Amino acid sequence: MTAESMKNRVCVVTGGNAGIGKAIVQTLAAQGAQVVLVSRDKARGETAVQDIRQSISNAHIDLVVGDLGTIAATHQLAQSLLDRYPAIHVLINNAGVWPTKKQLNTDGLEQSFMVNHLAPFMLNRLLLDRLKASAPARIVNVSAGLYVNGRVDLSKTPYGHDFHPIRTYANTKLCNLLCLPLEATQMAGSGVTLNAVHPGVINTNLGIMRGPLGWLMKLIKRGWGTPEQGAIAPVWLATAPELATTHGQYFNEKEATPLAEIAQDTELAQQLWQLSEQLIKSA
Repeated sequence: MTAESMKNRVCVVTGGNAGIGKAIVQTLAAQGAQVVLVSRDKARGETAVQDIRQSISNAHIDLVVGDLGTIAATHQLAQSLLDRYPAIHVLINNAGVWPTKKQLNTDGLEQSFMVNHLAPFMLNRLLLDRLKASAPARIVNVSAGLYVNGRVDLSKTPYGHDFHPIRTYANTKLCNLLCLPLEATQMAGSGVTLNAVHPGVINTNLGIMRGPLGWLMKLIKRGWGTPEQGAIAPVWLATAPELATTHGQYFNEKEATPLAEIAQDTELAQQLWQLSEQLIKSA
């Protein structure tokens, strides 16, 4: 889509107050879209909106405060979006966490499993009818190439029993990609496309820990890409005319790439799908 065609299109971006998410919001706003910046923290969200409006005087940005850290809060966020927006044309599931210590939410779920997998899984389902009614519409899941290092044990991973400060992030990103083909199949022919993207190796605050290792990581990250570079591929997937019918694909930046074998375990994917549905219904 050209900048002109993005006018009057409502684009929801989770985790839009910082990093890649903020850069995505700014890019979409510059193209004329009505951008809904979802932030867990109201003050940080307001600061991000002000920053973007200073650089784009006519930016049309709304702030919606919403938490993806629990099942109930994710339901509440989805309902807030449905209440406020009669049409939603783009959903970019950008929010992600990389906890360096095990944290369980009130549902008994490990934090990154909730935010990185179950929350986008829920939003895709809860907002799907609105997206269908607004078609053509697109969903973009911001993923991570580190998924190839993930291992998923459904008796452990959702509950943090196999928590590791590095591997768990990869595990939860793998969860999200395991469900991608199943989600895409369910959406086929609906007018809503779903794709996932690794935005590149980008310098953000994810995975930063305290102590010497934290300082080392910050030094290493200095050579990585900027958030603005990380926004390029997600925005392209959300707007490019040539991708209007591209569906169910995984992209390494702008290159369509087959999922690694570890993400093609159809039996595990089906079991994860069923567990995800059970968790949603039981809450």
